[in-house]
Amino acid sequence: MGKLRGFRFFPKRFGFFPYIFLIYFIMPAVSLLSESGIKMILGYALLFVFFVTYRQLYFCMQKRSYSYWVATELVIILIFGLFYDPNYIFLGFFPANFIGWYSDKRKFKIALIGLFIVEFLPIITSGVLLTPSKILYFVPFLIVMMISPFGVRSMNRRIELEMQLDQAKEQIKELVKREERVRIARDLHDTLGHTLSLITLKSQLVEKLTTINPERARSEAKEIEQTSRAALRQVRELVSQMRAIRVTEELSEVQEILQAAGIAYHFQGDSELQDTPLLAQNIISMCLRESATNIVKHSRARNCFISISPTTENIKIMIKDDGIGMQHPNKSGNGLTGMEERLALIDGTLSITNLNGAVLELIIPIVQKKEKEGAAF
Repeated sequence: MGKLRGFRFFPKRFGFFPYIFLIYFIMPAVSLLSESGIKMILGYALLFVFFVTYRQLYFCMQKRSYSYWVATELVIILIFGLFYDPNYIFLGFFPANFIGWYSDKRKFKIALIGLFIVEFLPIITSGVLLTPSKILYFVPFLIVMMISPFGVRSMNRRIELEMQLDQAKEQIKELVKREERVRIARDLHDTLGHTLSLITLKSQLVEKLTTINPERARSEAKEIEQTSRAALRQVRELVSQMRAIRVTEELSEVQEILQAAGIAYHFQGDSELQDTPLLAQNIISMCLRESATNIVKHSRARNCFISISPTTENIKIMIKDDGIGMQHPNKSGNGLTGMEERLALIDGTLSITNLNGAVLELIIPIVQKKEKEGAAF
């Protein structure tokens, strides 16, 4: 009973479509009533096998047996057309539909040639095309029948492409979500790393000043509170994607953290970068923040030199310290890797060298909008 309940004439995914074609079984079934004896019995047996092939083809579209079932349909049509009546070639609309489902070009061409032979051989041998009225009767249907596999194949390819496109969109959405998580995590790390380093340094300073200069210790403790509140605000802004950090603002924070660490800050160049897009400024600011954090943590430097030199082609930024330099300048840590990934978004590059300390050089190209617009005309 369970097997009968699960039985279906045609797959559910095709809906009512396969049942519509069953109407075309009525005509050959009625036509076979005019036959007699073994010929009628054999005719109904062939028609039943044809029905079975029609059903099976819906269940084995991706299987090797698909071609065998298509070939069976073509052979049955050929027998009907040669030994019964040429009108039976109209059953060719059934295999014409299934031939269009071939994705392999070679199999499609072979099946199409088979359909052509099955359709034209009976009417050629019977001589029905010698009558003009018969030509007008058969030829239009034969043309439609031979074209229909191409239409079905084109429709199926379009459906397949749409499915692939939907899958690709889902994958892109998932990758975007994953990349966004990584970006937010990286930005949070950089932002909190910068601010927590400042809080750590000020906390150490407060500890030393508690007995020496209590008044200044209270002042520094107040600054720690303000810095922690600022950190909380930065985290909220980053998560909500509302914060666009300008270079001039970031340089002020960099100066503050360097001075809190006892490192002299020296700047030269243009910090405004008025014609630079906010995206590029945001990325440059993140890189400046990461560089300052690394100098405070690892360099043991006394001075930090930052220069920004914009030209018509690019923005060149140099960050140099007079510390111990990088132990392995050719190896990138997580912070430097994050800088490289951000710079890649705006086609920027990062180079690291040791020259009486570590030297980081950032080069960000400037898009010449006016020249590109002029070149388009």
